[in-house]
Amino acid sequence: MTWNDQNFFIHSKTNLMRLTKLFTGLFLLSLFAFTVSFTTKNQIDPDRGEWFFLGDKRVSFGVDHDVIHFGNWRDDVRQIKLKVTDGPLKMYKMIIHFDNGTTQQVEMRNRFAQGSESRVIDLNGGLRHLTKIEFWYETKGFARGRSRVAIWGRN
Repeated sequence: MTWNDQNFFIHSKTNLMRLTKLFTGLFLLSLFAFTVSFTTKNQIDPDRGEWFFLGDKRVSFGVDHDVIHFGNWRDDVRQIKLKVTDGPLKMYKMIIHFDNGTTQQVEMRNRFAQGSESRVIDLNGGLRHLTKIEFWYETKGFARGRSRVAIWGRN
């Protein structure tokens, strides 16, 4: 073997070792990223809780104000949303009453089609116990005149 042959052999072996290290590193990095993406999703995902029914109210024809009272339920919630069924509804505002006497006003100004739901509403102060929710709405001009408003919560 000549010097050039030995030099080529040494460089080929060195390049092969470098490529092996590079691909091994990339594979391990990809495996780590893949694993982390699945394990952290459940830890930081705000949507991991299940929605549960809190109460509902059949609302009458016209412009009106109604209250949904929450009685003997033990579930505290961080978020709520409304689901409107049985007919369309125009919601103006909502006042959420908590067990410690404080309130949270939520401006809605939404027109809900039958079967639609509101955005997720985060409650001030984190995990809270509701006593009642007042809401102002209008069904005037809609064909059926009556709707059902259901409140759902998540903790």
